[in-house]
Amino acid sequence: MDLRLVLVASPILLALAWAGFNVGRAAVGQLQLMIKRSRA
Repeated sequence: MDLRLVLVASPILLALAWAGFNVGRAAVGQLQLMIKRSRA
């Protein structure tokens, strides 16, 4: 694999992974809130 491709792709993949992590964390928080509200 060409090194330039790695240099271009790695920050993009890192940003996508970070965004996905944050979205997932927010989704889990919302889900927990919904479960908590439905029990009360």
